[in-house]
Amino acid sequence: MTENNWWLDACRQPDSVASAAATARQTQLTKPAGALGQLETVAIQLAGLQGREQPQIERPWLSLFAGDHGVVAEGVSAYPQAVTAQMLHNFVSGGAAVSVLARVQNIPLEVVDLGTIDPSLELPGVRHLRLGAGTANFAQGPAMSVEQCLLALAAGRDAVARAQAAGTDLFLAGEMGIGNTTAATALACALSDESPAQLVGPGTGLDQAGVAHKQAVIERALALHGAALAEPFEALRRVGGFELAALTGAYLACAQTGIPVLVDGFICSAAALCALRLNPACQPWLLFAHAGAEPGHKALLAILAAQPLLDLGLRLGEGSGAALALPLIKLACELHAGMATFQQAAVTERQA
Repeated sequence: MTENNWWLDACRQPDSVASAAATARQTQLTKPAGALGQLETVAIQLAGLQGREQPQIERPWLSLFAGDHGVVAEGVSAYPQAVTAQMLHNFVSGGAAVSVLARVQNIPLEVVDLGTIDPSLELPGVRHLRLGAGTANFAQGPAMSVEQCLLALAAGRDAVARAQAAGTDLFLAGEMGIGNTTAATALACALSDESPAQLVGPGTGLDQAGVAHKQAVIERALALHGAALAEPFEALRRVGGFELAALTGAYLACAQTGIPVLVDGFICSAAALCALRLNPACQPWLLFAHAGAEPGHKALLAILAAQPLLDLGLRLGEGSGAALALPLIKLACELHAGMATFQQAAVTERQA
């Protein structure tokens, strides 16, 4: 292993003994088998990931990665790029949806600026890394240099190290970047058999003509980069973005250090797909929060063989869907640990 391909390091293996014990416990609880549906599945999955029959989520952590995108010059967004930096201020001042969700649930929220169009941006409470004044326009060339992509991946890994030092037991991540549904769509297409027509959507609110134009830009970019997109790292650096790379790095680092991940919406799911392409062994560590309203998200979840917990028509990003799903994850653990068994409650079990 070298510093330049740390993501190939081995991922932790779930504890099969703990999973089996959790599965057995579910059969003994005072309910019909499978009556709690996905809540049972989540509890059993977390048992294996945490290595204990009765998992608990006590210290969640949320890192929000932000960056601008050069492809916005192609007219693919309904909002100007200035909104990215403006939203960074909104996150740390407490006015964004994810800020409210984090505050109400006492989730530590760190905001990481990987590179906005204003390289002099300085906001209290924001970790500024400044990998560039946004990415380059990937419809004309690679979005990132090799060095920038490596640094963005490492930024995700470093966020996980901070979370691990704080004792986190569930890692949530969010993103912000005007134009990033375009980058996420291009990346997902490069890493799968899906076409832009199957995955493209309105993002922040494009009309039908805007979506068609966005699709054409993505198709042109995929043709420009051609066969180079077959290699996952190259796909990420050519048509991805700073925050997509940081998310990818974070998911891989979580799997390597043994921290379960709660994946948010469309952009985060594209990063999860990239993480899987770079190191398929990370898959057991990924839980999926919700099925978003962006048209391509359900297709992307199918590629990931994911079973999201929620389907609320969300299309906000920011990690908001993951934060909304967190109470369900916690309740799944509480039900698993707190319900009485048939024997404890002196309830007659189902007849064989």
